[in-house]
Amino acid sequence: MTQAIGLLGGTFDPIHLGHLRMALEAGETLALDEVRLLPCHQPPHRATPDVSSVERTEMLRLALADCPSLVLDDRELHRDGPSYTLDTLKSLRAELGPAVPLIWILGCDAFLGLEQWHGWRELLDWGHLLVIARPGWELPSRGPLAEWLSEHQVAPDALTASPAGAIGVQALRLLPISATEIRSLIQAGRSPQFLLPDTVWQYIRDNNLYRARA
Repeated sequence: MTQAIGLLGGTFDPIHLGHLRMALEAGETLALDEVRLLPCHQPPHRATPDVSSVERTEMLRLALADCPSLVLDDRELHRDGPSYTLDTLKSLRAELGPAVPLIWILGCDAFLGLEQWHGWRELLDWGHLLVIARPGWELPSRGPLAEWLSEHQVAPDALTASPAGAIGVQALRLLPISATEIRSLIQAGRSPQFLLPDTVWQYIRDNNLYRARA
């Protein structure tokens, strides 16, 4: 029986080694039973990617083929409208029951924009947050988000002791890779090899993704 689940959402446009390493290290650091990667169908806070959610999910499936501790969860693809994290947590809670710790993993940069998220104050009713410290980013020191963090912050290893309600902050080794950079390289006719799994790079080439438009 699964005892604690990490969750990493994103457009994964495309999935790269930075995403994968962060998910793997978060899972190992907190001794999670699994980390689920959830491709976003319709991002609420950015333009919908040119590459379809089906293609982005297939790249993710290829990337995870050799890592049993990282699991694809495509539930957001089956909902219409924006892919709200709150709705995803509610769906997971309904499926897994009230006792399983659910830990949503996000970067410090994403956390700083949390007040723009749909129902952000309700997130801790359904799971925990694990904020990954990023070089060059600082946690808020004032305002509603800073107060919310101060009220709910615990040591990261305490997140698995309860199902929901807390925020942990964890420093991990972060690979300086961005999906934007990968897309730009491909559009410029350059190779992104060694920034993403070979199977994903092969899929991108086979399907002519991210090429400059005529």
